[in-house]
Amino acid sequence: MFRRLSFLAGLILLFSVSAKAQDQFQLFGGYSYMHVGANPSFNSNGWELSGQYKFMDWLGVVGDFDGHYGTTEGDSVAAHDFLFGPQVSWPARVSPFAHLLMGAAHMTEGGVGDTSFAMGLGAGIDTRIAPAFYWRIFQVDYIPTYFFGHTQSDMRISTGIVFHF
Repeated sequence: MFRRLSFLAGLILLFSVSAKAQDQFQLFGGYSYMHVGANPSFNSNGWELSGQYKFMDWLGVVGDFDGHYGTTEGDSVAAHDFLFGPQVSWPARVSPFAHLLMGAAHMTEGGVGDTSFAMGLGAGIDTRIAPAFYWRIFQVDYIPTYFFGHTQSDMRISTGIVFHF
């Protein structure tokens, strides 16, 4: 009898720890659209990947990476952002979040590249579609940069799947 109770207590502990750990790490991947506020401005399409480690139910640290590709004045343009910082969220079935990220951005236009400090100020909403899967309904970020001697005010909109583990 003692063995059965010990086994049952162990199972309950294991499931409670794994349930808590399930939301400790999050991986996001999806489609991203960016309006590049250069002169002239242009639109680009691409991808976004991010990972979050949550210290608390509502606070975590995020690493966010993206790539956007388009053309302006006949030149091919590729832009990549590498951003890190804190993110706060409301842990629920429908979970709004906000973050302030800082890092670097690199842009190549017509074969010439430039690197800039970048930051991302943004927010979004995730909603649960299965126990470990969420859909990022949207994420909107304002990302100012400084490339080729000009300030740019970029807006990024993303959607995709978030995996919690």
